[in-house]
This record gives sequence, C-alpha cells and structure tokens, in this order.
Amino acid sequence: MRVAVTGIGMVTAVGRDAASSWAAIRAGRSGVRDITRFDTTGMKARVAACVDYPEDASGTPLVAPERLRRMGEAAIAEALAQAGLSGPFPGPLCFGLPPVEIEWPQRLALGAPDHAGMIAAGAGIASHYQDFLLGGVATWLAERFETQGVPQAVTTACASGASAIQLAIEAIRRGEADCAIAGGAEASLQPEAFIRFGLLQALSGRNEPPEAVSRPFTKSRDGFVMGDGAGALVLESEAHARARGATILGYILGVGEAADTFHRTRSSPDGHAIVAAMERALADAGLTPRDVGYINAHGTSTPENDKMETLAAKLVFGAEAAPPISSTKSMIGHTLSAAGAIEAGVCLLALRDQFLPPTINQDDPDPEIGMDTVPVGRPHGFRAALSNSFGFGGQNVCVVVGAA
Repeated sequence: MRVAVTGIGMVTAVGRDAASSWAAIRAGRSGVRDITRFDTTGMKARVAACVDYPEDASGTPLVAPERLRRMGEAAIAEALAQAGLSGPFPGPLCFGLPPVEIEWPQRLALGAPDHAGMIAAGAGIASHYQDFLLGGVATWLAERFETQGVPQAVTTACASGASAIQLAIEAIRRGEADCAIAGGAEASLQPEAFIRFGLLQALSGRNEPPEAVSRPFTKSRDGFVMGDGAGALVLESEAHARARGATILGYILGVGEAADTFHRTRSSPDGHAIVAAMERALADAGLTPRDVGYINAHGTSTPENDKMETLAAKLVFGAEAAPPISSTKSMIGHTLSAAGAIEAGVCLLALRDQFLPPTINQDDPDPEIGMDTVPVGRPHGFRAALSNSFGFGGQNVCVVVGAA
C-alpha cells in the first residue's frame, strides 16, 4: 500500500507557511539572527533561528507549550486546507514534541527555594498543570482539529518528527486508519534549554554574522544553531486520496529506524546504526540506492555528526555514486523535534519543483566530506529523496519520499 501526501504545512524562521519557507530555502536565505526574547549576556551562543510572536517583544516571552500550540496549529491548519479537509479529521494525530517542564520565570514566581517548597507553593495553580502537562500540546491539537483516537505525542529527540511519520504510515498500512496527520513542533529556545545545550558543547559559538553561523560540511563548523518551527503532513492511503479526488503531492515510500546505544549524545564512530536506518528505509520503500536522487541531511553543523553522516551515506550509496546531499539546517537551524517533519516536507517540495535546496555558507568545504553538498541551489531531475533524522540517545529514523 502506498501512502500519499495530500497536504503540507510549515512554520520556520524564514516563513510562516510552506510556500514562503520553501521560497526562502530555495533562495538560500538564512533565518538565523540575534536572540531578543531573553537576555543572552554571558552566554557563548547568542543566535538562533527564531519564530517570534508579539508577546516575545513585551518582556514576557511565550512559554514553550504556548509557542508549540501556535506553531503546531498553524502548520496543521495549512496542511489540512491544502488537502481539502477540515475538522473533525477522520484519522489520528501523530506529532513529535519536546519534553516540557515549568520554566524559570514560573518557578521563580513561586518564591520557594527548593523542590518541596515549589510543590507546596504551586498547589492550586491550575495553569502550571495545564500548560506543562506531558503530552498536553498533542491533546490540545487533537481537540482543536477533532482527530480520532488517542493522540500520539512522540519524543525521540531530534528524530521525533520522523518517528511521528513512521507511526502514521504504519497505522495506515495496517488498515487502522485511512488517513492521519503527522508532524512535529519545537520551541525549546528558552533560557534553561539553551544553556543546557550550551553545556553539552553542542551549539556554535561563532555568533557573527548570524546568517553564517550554521555551516554544515565545512572545516570551520563548530556546533548547531537552535531553531523554532513546526511541520505537518496529511497522509492518506492512495486509494482513499483518489476516491475523494484529492491532489496527491507525493508519497511516503518507506521508513527505517535503528538504535545506536553508543553514547547519550554522540553517534558510534563507525556509523553502523545510521547505515542501518538508511538501508532499512530503502528496503521498506522497495528501492535501491541508485533510485535516490537527493539526500536531505540531518546535517547539524557539528564536527562529528556531519562526518559520521556522510561516511554512512558513502557506505550505503558508494563513494563515487552518492547522490547530492544538502542541509537546510544551514538556513532554518536545527528544529529538533520538528526537523523530521519539516525536512520531509522540504523533500516533497524539492521533488515537485525538481530543485535541490542548498547548503549555504560553504566557503571552506571540508575535504573529508567528499560529497556534493549543493552550495548553490540548482535544478535536478530525480524521483525519490531520503530525509535523515538522527537524535540524541541513538534514535535514528530515515524517511524515503517519492514524487507524485
């Protein structure tokens, strides 16, 4: 059974919908800029690919769950409108989301010095429970669009959006649903999470100029740039989509996953799990490596990730036969839980337009990469693309998409 895509929605630092985001990505325009929603004085990293709202300029930035709700709602609404559907939606919601917790402003407002004191002071404050409940954003989105069944809130780190797509297509393939909404949203760009990623030495410390900080596949890459964002896809069995006369935008042909238990944050140096995830996705799609004409890389701009990913790609596709690979994170940052959904959408749009999105900032390419990293976007004829998502904790998911 082929799973068709009939709607794409997107919110990124370069656009509040799929059309404007894709236009900016095609043009190689960066959305990375100085962070203004909180004070970055004393922090090594001070830039990000932000999706700001009016409240962020008022001195009381949105809490992460509210930002997730707004971006997720916008992406899903756009995807449904393109698919010609509306609520109640006759299928499940599968959505990648970050873990949420009460943030510093709310903790400090409780006026308690320790955990026990905060619990006592927070008793009866319903908004804290409602805002920061694990899975609460998925529940809210499911109620907003009247989806069927229990909403699936997926948290597999940077692979969450791709994991959500996998859950959705498996439900359709098993005949449990004719259609599903799959996607992800990310809003971890708040002081505590930002500092944590900095302590992990995962973030770039370049800062100047902001648009040149995210630089995958270069010799000078030194860490990723965090990004806000959301992506959503309306997925349907091909038979269901054709029966209702829907326009098919492309297909999710296959998904592969593989665990890497090497380290909490690092990939195994031999790339075996990344290779396995790619190979399983191709096998699930019924394709050979020669059938894939483009790879949308996980491409975080960290020294180790880019090296391991391209090594794995050359092992799967052959060093001389590997297709072009590019990282749209060079423009929209690393959207973590949303990345897999946004980047699958980018692959579908690239297939539609027969155009390769660029990896910008390629002024000092790393000779060890040894692949075509698409420094400038260009036309390209291809029928299938691979979208890679590799998460902390060794959670690796690859999605193969095909042209309509």
